[in-house]
Amino acid sequence: MSGEEETTATSSETTIETTPTWAVATVVFLLILLSLFIEHLIHLLAKYFDKKGRKPLIQALDKIKSELMLLGFISLLLTVSEKSIANICIPRNVGETFLPCSDPSDDGEEEAKCQEQGKVSLLSRQGVRELQYLLFVLAFFHSLSCVLTFSLGMAKMRSWKSWEAETRTFEYRFSNDPRRFQLIHQTSFARRHLRSWSEHRFLRWPKCFLRQFYASVPKVDYLTLRHGFITAHFSEGSNFDFQKYIKRALEKDFGVVVGISLWIWIFSMSFIFFNAHAFYNYLWLPFIPLLMLLLVGTKLQGIITRMCLDSQDRSHVVRGAFLVRPSDDFFWFGRPKLLLHVMHFILFQNSFQLAFFTWTWFQFGFRSCFHRRTEDIVIKLVMGVLVQILCCYVTLPLYALVTQMGTSMKKTVFPETVAEGLDRWRANARRNVALKVNYIPARPSLDTSLDGSPSIGTSPSFSLHPSHSVTFVEAPESEYLAADTMKDEERDNQINGESEIELEMRGSFEGFDLKNMSRVLSLVD
Repeated sequence: MSGEEETTATSSETTIETTPTWAVATVVFLLILLSLFIEHLIHLLAKYFDKKGRKPLIQALDKIKSELMLLGFISLLLTVSEKSIANICIPRNVGETFLPCSDPSDDGEEEAKCQEQGKVSLLSRQGVRELQYLLFVLAFFHSLSCVLTFSLGMAKMRSWKSWEAETRTFEYRFSNDPRRFQLIHQTSFARRHLRSWSEHRFLRWPKCFLRQFYASVPKVDYLTLRHGFITAHFSEGSNFDFQKYIKRALEKDFGVVVGISLWIWIFSMSFIFFNAHAFYNYLWLPFIPLLMLLLVGTKLQGIITRMCLDSQDRSHVVRGAFLVRPSDDFFWFGRPKLLLHVMHFILFQNSFQLAFFTWTWFQFGFRSCFHRRTEDIVIKLVMGVLVQILCCYVTLPLYALVTQMGTSMKKTVFPETVAEGLDRWRANARRNVALKVNYIPARPSLDTSLDGSPSIGTSPSFSLHPSHSVTFVEAPESEYLAADTMKDEERDNQINGESEIELEMRGSFEGFDLKNMSRVLSLVD
């Protein structure tokens, strides 16, 4: 009897053929209107970032749009291939393995083709439609997670602005005068990190683990790492704004976090696979992002302590402020960027778990077979919220600070306008070098009448023959203009008293050490 009612209900469903055209047009118009509204909001946000000169955020926004387009395209493919996927039949005993529920209900409709063969569909039409909802929820949670992570991390780093302003005060410069000497254990940075547990790895790691939960980035750590970075890459006493540099670097790294690469998708499919009831996933799967996040935070705290130990091994006396040495050796496999990829994986997996929980709640109810136990619901919600807050407010600011202590500095050390100016200067320099290579100056060339005399290009060739002919090669007009420009520049330098020798004696250019100019120019490349 119930089967006849289901057949009647299915046959009585209204299709496009029996739907008024005004109803179809209204629904389509509302969907288009909503899509245009969202697109206009994204466009306004891009214009705001462009007005503020924050190009990395514009690139991150474009990447979010491309990821949304990818998820939309996957949903479209599922819609088009819905019938084809449902017609793929597998044996019934295979279809009953790795089920997410121990006692699943058998309310789904099977294709007639598979029923005739005594098999089941690989994925029913209803399952395809439910999977489309999962993609939509995943896109929403991933975008929301990225925005929250970046916004809260930036809000936390605003407190560093007052610390940066303090470095320009007379009191700070007096207390860190390079003419003052003190023992290393007398500094506040050493008193924080050089303890009885610092020398032993198995004691150092638990202490670094606990430091994530209280004062993860204190003032003394920020000022010490800032001093080490500026001393390594700039001239001593430079007024470089380290806090703004960290913000620009984090905006650049944000473009990596919002992306979804192939290996991220592979791990996401593994998450779906291990949601089978046989794996008891609620006991261990939600804890993976949290454990990885705590491991990253412990490693970052350990890097600061190791830098302190490294400075102690070099000298027991401090001149001025405590000096740490930036190096890639403190990071895993000598790659500071590896921590960013680990955090990228953590954020996506956490948003995926929250999206999966929301999707099962919406599709199957709050007390479905996916989470019948109360502890299952509590664990998933608590872990998801805890990872999001801990990553936003603790680990991300700590990462933004410590990852700058690698061997090389990032291109974002320059503001956007300066970086564009350096790009233009590099292009002009390459063009001038190309002109000089192709240019033959006006100079006498000694021709020779001796056969087989060596000659290199247009360079003068010498002969032992007593008769020589002197010829002059006409220089291009552009080269004369270049020579005149060089003379004007030399005359201006003489007027301003900024000769090349004086610049070299001064030893710095806007805070940059001239000895490090090769490193700076490599960043432009």
